[in-house]
Amino acid sequence: MFKTEYIFARILLPFILGVCIFYYFPALTSVKSLIIIVFTILTGLLFLNVVYKKYNVYRYKGTVGFLIYIFFFSLGGLFCLLKNERLKQNYFANTRCNQFKVWVNSEPQQNHDIVRLKVEILSGYRKDKQINASGQLLLNVKLDSLKPLMIKYGDEMMISVRYTEIEPPHNPAEFDFKAWLASQHIYHQAFIDQDHMISTKNNVGNPIKKIALSLRERQVAKYRSLIKSDEAFAVASTLILGYRADLSKETLSAYSKTGTIHALSVSGAHVAIIYVILNFIFFFLNNNRTLRIVKLMFICTLIWGYALMTGLSPSVVRSAIMISILIAAKVLSKKTNSYNVLAFSAFCQIVYNPFLIWDVGFQLSYLAVFGLIYLQPKIYKLLYTDSGWLDKLWSLTSMSLAAQIVTFPLSIYYFHQFPLYFLFANLFITIPLILMMYLGIAVLIPSFGFLAPVFEWIINFTNAVLNWIANLPYASFSSIWIDLPEFVLLTCSLGMFIYALTKLNKRFLFGSLFLFVCYQLLLLRDDLMVFQQRKIIFFSLRKNYAAAFIDGKQAVLVSDLNREDKNYTFSVEPALAQLQVDKIHFISLKKDTVLKRFVSNNNQIAFFQYKMLLVGEDLNDKEINGNASFSSIWISGNTKFNFAKIHRGITYKTAIIDATNKDYKIRIFKKEFENNNIDVYVLKKNKAYLVQLSR
Repeated sequence: MFKTEYIFARILLPFILGVCIFYYFPALTSVKSLIIIVFTILTGLLFLNVVYKKYNVYRYKGTVGFLIYIFFFSLGGLFCLLKNERLKQNYFANTRCNQFKVWVNSEPQQNHDIVRLKVEILSGYRKDKQINASGQLLLNVKLDSLKPLMIKYGDEMMISVRYTEIEPPHNPAEFDFKAWLASQHIYHQAFIDQDHMISTKNNVGNPIKKIALSLRERQVAKYRSLIKSDEAFAVASTLILGYRADLSKETLSAYSKTGTIHALSVSGAHVAIIYVILNFIFFFLNNNRTLRIVKLMFICTLIWGYALMTGLSPSVVRSAIMISILIAAKVLSKKTNSYNVLAFSAFCQIVYNPFLIWDVGFQLSYLAVFGLIYLQPKIYKLLYTDSGWLDKLWSLTSMSLAAQIVTFPLSIYYFHQFPLYFLFANLFITIPLILMMYLGIAVLIPSFGFLAPVFEWIINFTNAVLNWIANLPYASFSSIWIDLPEFVLLTCSLGMFIYALTKLNKRFLFGSLFLFVCYQLLLLRDDLMVFQQRKIIFFSLRKNYAAAFIDGKQAVLVSDLNREDKNYTFSVEPALAQLQVDKIHFISLKKDTVLKRFVSNNNQIAFFQYKMLLVGEDLNDKEINGNASFSSIWISGNTKFNFAKIHRGITYKTAIIDATNKDYKIRIFKKEFENNNIDVYVLKKNKAYLVQLSR
């Protein structure tokens, strides 16, 4: 049932499946059942191993294999539940405490006078009584502009907070901040002034991580002193040290549109580049097994030294673990199976932190490595050349193709775009990336600072070329939105197609084509729905207003936001992109507008059969007379309008209150409408309000 060389590759799937199922269906009562199942099966397997020859257990290898799958499925579920902070009895949200002793377990991120940090709860206090408490909390601290509090990783603090649960996304297609934090074991957040924090003067952080963060801070400062260009400094800090510097939108867009964004994230490729040069430097240690082990120790030590220099960022640690296991397996074992080694490294990391499965970087990095192991040799064999340079070029091309093909479904599912010139861009960036890595590390070595101008020039040159590629016609296909069923169909179709070509299997080829046709039918359905869509979305914002009146692939956006506003980019634009709206008319409530199907005039909006009455600050102390029937009334601008002054001849079914109204006014409005038996919807801190209009 289990071939030795594939053991971890085979057990990884049920283990991941167990983690996934019990992540979505967590229940504390399941822990005891899973422990019993794991213990029982483990005992049974150990017994069968003892009596293997006596009872010819090999005849029941199918049953034994099934038991092993159940064992690792249950083990995955058990680890997931045990790591789930919210299931612990002493989780701080269950203690009803508002005062805690905490320590800062992440590097603080400061933006102007707000510093964001993750803290680990050590204990809680209620009525001067210390209570055992645990869990993590996302803390947003407003610093005193005159005397800001200096916060470092590991600092122990006493805090007084009123925490709230992380809010889910309120608007369609909005980034799910709640799910992202949940994958890091964080479910609550708090906003406080620094006056509500008192340092205990203790630092309880991991000593190794403290050293790593301190070392990276010094290296970033050295880059800042050597590199003149702010953009080059930002790229250098991000590329070499994994430090989240302020990259411009233009640079990020250029790397994203060309499919080279991976170059800005310190990951497996960067660690591999370092490994290549180290492997070359220590070539003289290849003569015998003992020297190869010494070489392994040298290389692993230097790779982990680099990881330390980057502040032990998760992506670097993940890559260092992966490559350390890979090279150790090659040196210590006569026969190594790359798939098994890759699965073993993933298995080790998921055992330590089951929630890593939901990390996009984790998914993409392991898929890319799998593509390089499985697909790259097959693509490389398609073309043979006697020329050494052409052979090297084709080798790099096949690597880029393999990585891009296997990560294609996941990339468009998460990032909704596909770079058309990815092959050309990745071939171009290969040499500059290698030079930037080597020069970037060399610059940090004492007495090698004179290389900084060359390093800076290469960064600027690379950015300029990528910007040029990104601005070419049809540089990328954007707004590619697929849902989960479409993603599964595309992934399965692609996987079966690759397997069918490599094994020349007709059944898999026809199966792949069938799944692809199903995928295309779903896309066709989506396109038909796009052309037929007619709806209104009232967006949920914190201080602004926005409503999209959508007809097919066109929309009128009534809002006080503009395209450059972060609130528009984060809360409004994704929904319009998902609905494939390609033409947007921006208008304000204060401006009368007449378009083809949309009319805004005299505090009224008409969109097909939907009619709306606008009540804003311009109606303060006025009356509304006449006879008219409206679908809804839109209340905005913190109006002082007295709703009793609306003539009885004017009727409406729903009252919509946007976030431009103050909280106390919202409460007054809501109570007044409810007392008059009128449906009321408050947009602030609630889901977006959708009106579906039929054709």
